[in-house]
Amino acid sequence: MRIKPETALISVSNKNGVYELAQMLQKQGTKIISTGGTAKLLKEKGINIIDISDFTGFPEILDGRVKTLNNKVHAGILNIRDNEEHNKIMDEYHLQNIDMVVVNLYPFEETISKDNISLDEAIENIDIGGPTMIRSAAKNYRFVTVVVDKEDYGDIINELNNGGITDNLRFELARKAFTHTCMYDSIISNYFNKLQNIDFPDELVIPARKKQHLRYGENPHQNASYYTHPLISEPSMSTSEQLHGKELSFNNIIDGNAAIEFLKDFDEPAAVIVKHTNPCGAAVYQDIGTAYKLALEGDPVSAFGGIVGVNRIIDVDLAKELKKLFLEIIIAPDFTEEALTILKEKKNLRLISIGTLNKKRDAEFDLKRVTGGLLLQEKDTKNIQDLKTLTVPTKRKPTADEYKAMAFAWKTVKHIKSNAIVYTNSNQIIGVGAGQMSRVDSCKIAAMKAQKSLKNAVMASDAFFPFRDAIDEAASIGISAIIQPGGSIRDGDIIDACNELGLSMVFTGTRHFKH
Repeated sequence: MRIKPETALISVSNKNGVYELAQMLQKQGTKIISTGGTAKLLKEKGINIIDISDFTGFPEILDGRVKTLNNKVHAGILNIRDNEEHNKIMDEYHLQNIDMVVVNLYPFEETISKDNISLDEAIENIDIGGPTMIRSAAKNYRFVTVVVDKEDYGDIINELNNGGITDNLRFELARKAFTHTCMYDSIISNYFNKLQNIDFPDELVIPARKKQHLRYGENPHQNASYYTHPLISEPSMSTSEQLHGKELSFNNIIDGNAAIEFLKDFDEPAAVIVKHTNPCGAAVYQDIGTAYKLALEGDPVSAFGGIVGVNRIIDVDLAKELKKLFLEIIIAPDFTEEALTILKEKKNLRLISIGTLNKKRDAEFDLKRVTGGLLLQEKDTKNIQDLKTLTVPTKRKPTADEYKAMAFAWKTVKHIKSNAIVYTNSNQIIGVGAGQMSRVDSCKIAAMKAQKSLKNAVMASDAFFPFRDAIDEAASIGISAIIQPGGSIRDGDIIDACNELGLSMVFTGTRHFKH
């Protein structure tokens, strides 16, 4: 059934495109009711409108807080047109049907995104009448068309030109309307939780907005889409700009996120190469070009087809080096024009600009999905500023060089999947053992992956050692110092092993599991 609206109510905060829609409605003979700034705009444009106060017989009051919260408005929207009792009541009280509701809401999200916004200002931008009308119209979609998105104005105009709004479009617009008000309320809920420092509310609502539909998920037989949080502004894949290359895939986004989170832990020029969310190479140095070369040395085989992230602008010299290797993505704060020209010669190479990697952290929580539920936790952003304040349980104390190497290793191991072992020198990953069921196996794999001598390198472990076998393995390949959380019931055996083998060891008291 196609419906041509006899009466429409238009009240929009974002007025883009609303004149063209109102013009079409007027051409079709639709009476238009409007409010406030929308009414003023439409009048100025020559549209005949009925002011909301004239329609309801009641003025807009309380600084505009009350204007559409009125029996005449909601009866006109909610009347079930083929219900005899409803129609009798409408006649008895001289009520008029409203067949279309065009509403978008006060800009609460945009308001709280600004700096130094007061609570009073935020509250004044919480829309009450708008969501109420939207929900009323969506509930009665069989007879009422609800429009909350200016992107739908074109479809409405086309359907009006073809005889009226179809059942299918009215239902789709109703679905969209309920999602829209839910999203709006979820942002308000999150804002109020934040004001009260409530990290884990009894009822959790997570606002998310679709950024793009993906070709597929982790595997080609899985459908997928990418959603972003509307209030996150920190450097991330969600806030990045793609400058070149193929569309990002599901796995690209996950791996890119891993690279960016790694870089956030380093102030000095740093480069990381990520494969399947794990750093396979990483380094810091005085210049970013050398940092990249050292990162690549860590595992040049695994780097093929990987993702490179750096925390400095990519210039011509680095671009030339990066171009030599097949990569899926290159992530950087920015690229010089000359560097972009060089890298864009690779048609499919994705180039991602993330802006300045400052210390701002918006995404304070990490969410994991399990069947039928969600796990929410604080993000693991803990770093140790001075290792020399930590416990050294071994007879031999770390040297200055070992402390420097352990500081780099400890920052690195946090980003490797458990069970995680990393061997490093003071500024470069030498070997990585990731995701093994046995910690000693991670030690062996990290040694197997090493591209240079491990003599006098250090070892970092994301969790404690349950047995001394990993210590014996490390000593056999030349490791001189170990940094680990401690806390095992066999810590005494581990300390004895280190003392026996002449190793120094630091206990951090912090675990960095990453499942």
